[in-house]
Amino acid sequence: MWKFLLPFAAFVALAVLFAFGLNPSRDIHALPSPLIGKAAPAFALTDLLDPSRVDSNGDLKGQVYVLNVWATWCVPCRQEHEALLAISQQHVVPIIGLNWKDQRERAKQWLEQLGNPYQAVAFDADGRAAINWGVYGAPETYLVDTHGRVIFKFISPMTQEVWDREFLPRIAIARREGA
Repeated sequence: MWKFLLPFAAFVALAVLFAFGLNPSRDIHALPSPLIGKAAPAFALTDLLDPSRVDSNGDLKGQVYVLNVWATWCVPCRQEHEALLAISQQHVVPIIGLNWKDQRERAKQWLEQLGNPYQAVAFDADGRAAINWGVYGAPETYLVDTHGRVIFKFISPMTQEVWDREFLPRIAIARREGA
């Protein structure tokens, strides 16, 4: 009897595990981040366009801002670029780019050809700053409040719909709480 019961129990356990993992109602963009509610990791990196200048998120203290992690080798980053350009034209909050594990010249050329939605672009050639931010892959977009805390993380290409639904309400709350 045990020789039938043990394989059956293993099968049931695997079926439950797969059913949970393949749940179609699960939001793949809602990966938890250990940074939510905590201080945004500080960085001081050379600026992508002007290597003599240093970009630091410490310069944004007291402001709500968005950090967008991108790279030229990232196909979804190209998909989101037009939306980021449109969002930046709304002048709601500063959008800071974190160019991740890229080639400086290719990234500069990308922005020259496609347009630059960023107030500043920090160049993270070795990926250390991205590791501190908990980046899984590009594109990822973080929202930081006036107290310098990460309040939201979005994984996937940004769209106007995502901006309107997920970011704008959180930005309004962050501004009210920071005032």
